[in-house]
Amino acid sequence: MGNDADAAVHRRFREARDYLLHNREDYATAYANFEWPRFTEFNWALDWFDQIAADPANESRYALWIVEEDGSQGRWTFPELSRRSSQVANWLRQRGVRRGDRLILMLGNQVELWETILAAAKLGAVIIPASTLLGPADLRDRVDRGDARHVVIRSADTEKFAEVPGNYTRTAVGEPVSGWHSFAEAYSADAAFTPDGPTGADDPLLLYFTSGTTAKPKLVQHTHVSYPVGHLSTMYWLGLEPGDVHLNISSPGWAKHAWSNVFAPWNAEATVFLYNYTRFDADALMAQLDRCGVTSFCAPPTVWRMLIQADLSALRKPPTKVVGAGEPLNPEVIEQVRKSWGVTIRDGFGQTETSVQIANTPGQPVKPGSMGRAVPGFRVVLLDPVSGEPSSEGEICLDLTHRPVGLMAGYADDDERTATAFAGGHYHTGDVGSIDENGYITYVGRTDDVFKASDYRISPFELESVLLEHPAVAEAAVVPSPDPIRLAVPKAYVVLAAGHEPSAETAEAVLRFCRENLAPYKRIRRLQFADLPKTISGKIRRVELRGRENEAADGRQQGEYREEDFPGLKS
Repeated sequence: MGNDADAAVHRRFREARDYLLHNREDYATAYANFEWPRFTEFNWALDWFDQIAADPANESRYALWIVEEDGSQGRWTFPELSRRSSQVANWLRQRGVRRGDRLILMLGNQVELWETILAAAKLGAVIIPASTLLGPADLRDRVDRGDARHVVIRSADTEKFAEVPGNYTRTAVGEPVSGWHSFAEAYSADAAFTPDGPTGADDPLLLYFTSGTTAKPKLVQHTHVSYPVGHLSTMYWLGLEPGDVHLNISSPGWAKHAWSNVFAPWNAEATVFLYNYTRFDADALMAQLDRCGVTSFCAPPTVWRMLIQADLSALRKPPTKVVGAGEPLNPEVIEQVRKSWGVTIRDGFGQTETSVQIANTPGQPVKPGSMGRAVPGFRVVLLDPVSGEPSSEGEICLDLTHRPVGLMAGYADDDERTATAFAGGHYHTGDVGSIDENGYITYVGRTDDVFKASDYRISPFELESVLLEHPAVAEAAVVPSPDPIRLAVPKAYVVLAAGHEPSAETAEAVLRFCRENLAPYKRIRRLQFADLPKTISGKIRRVELRGRENEAADGRQQGEYREEDFPGLKS
C-alpha cells in the first residue's frame, strides 16, 4: 500500500477504536452501533503500532514495563519498541525468515518476546506461541504438526531441542549457545524496515496449540485481523484507555497473554505491565501494584482465590478496573474483593478461538454469577443441543450471518474439525450457558462437563461456587460419581485452604454446608481431599477426575468420604 492507503487503514482502525473508547460506559449505544473495521490488507505492527509510536503523544509513554522479583526493572517507550522490533525483523529476514514461514516463539515475560511478536508480524511470518513449560515431546509435536521453520527460545531451553528433529533455524535469547544464532546480534541491524509487500487481512499470523483438556491439542489459526482487530472487544471489556497501566497475570504461550498483554492494551495505547516472580506472593504483588500505580488488573480465578486468602486491605491504591478470565469466577470471590477494594471484578468469556465474546463491561450492572452480556461486535445465541433451536439454556454460539472479526479462521490442517465448529451457520463454543430476559448469560459448564444425577441436569460450576463459600475450601471440582440407584451423584474434589486439616470432621462440615445451601438433587454426596489435575495453562482437567470415578465404579476411592458415613447427614 502507498502512504495514502496506509493512512486510510490507520484512520479506519482508529475510528473504530475511538468509538468504543467514547462509549466505554454506554453499553446500549456501543452494542447497537459498533461496526467492525473490515480490511483487505492490514498489518497491525506496521499500520497501527508503528503509527502510534510516531505520535508525539506517545513519545515518552511506556509501552512495556517489566519488574523483576529482585526489584530491578526495564521500561520501553512506544518509539523504542517500534525501532527495536524493526531491527529484529531485519535481522530475522537475514536469518531466512520469510512471509508465511511458521516460527515457534518460546520466551518468558521479557522484552525480546514483544520485539519478536512485532517483528514477525511485520515480516508476515506465522507465530506459534509456546509455553516455556513444554518438554521435548510437546515441542516435537509443535515442530512436526506446526511445520515450524524457525525457533526463537531462551538459551536455557535449547537442550530441549536436542531431541527435536527438523530443518529449522535456531535462535537463542540469552547467553550464547553453540549451534544457535544469538538474538543479541539483532540490535546491530538497520532500524528502518521495509516490508516485502502488502499483508492480506486474512493471511495467518498466529497458530495456537490449544491446552488439550480432553484431547490432543487443536491448531487454532488466527489472521492479521482476527486477534489484532478482534481484540477491540477485549479492550472494551477491560475498559482500557490511553495512559492506563495494565497488569495481566498470564504466562506467554497462551492465548490470554496475547489478549491482555499485547493486543488489547496496545490498541488502547496503554502500558503493558509485568511482575515476574518464581512463587506467588500476594503481599509482594500488591506492593508492586501500589508502587507502580497499576490502574487495571486482570487475573485468572486461581490467582483471585489466592489473593483473597491474604489481607486485601494491604493494597492502598486498588486498581479501578479489575477483571477475571480463564474460567468463570465464583460469586464469593467477587464479593470479598468488593468489600476490600471497593471495586467489582467483571467477569468475561472467550476462547483461544476468539477474542472476548461475553462480558460485564464498564459502568454496567453486574448480575451475581453472570458472565455479562454479548460485547459489541458479537451476536451470541444459545442453541438447544437436541433441537438446534434458540433456547434460554443451551450451547453458547455465535451467529455467523454477523461474523465477528474476533473469530478464528479455523483449525489449521483440519477441515473436519473446522466444519464441525462452524456447522449450521453458527460457531459452536462447546460451552453451555443460560440467558435471562435482559441478555445476561450465566455459565453452566462445558458440554462434556454437565451431567445428570437422578435424571436432574447438574452444572459442576454451580456446585463449585457453593463449595467455595465454605472457609475450608480453596479450590474445588465437581464430577459425576457412578451410583447404582441415581446413575451418578455429585462428588467434589477439594483443595483445602491454609489452616484446615483433611479430616473426617472437615469433610462432614463441608458436606453439611452443601446440604444447607443446595437443593436436595444438587447435594454433594461424596467428597475427597486432593490436588486438582490441571493443564499447564491452569485449567482443571475434569476429564481426568471423571476417569478416576469410572475406574472406581465398583467401590469408593481411598480417602473418599460419603454422606452415609455421617449419621447426622442422613436424608
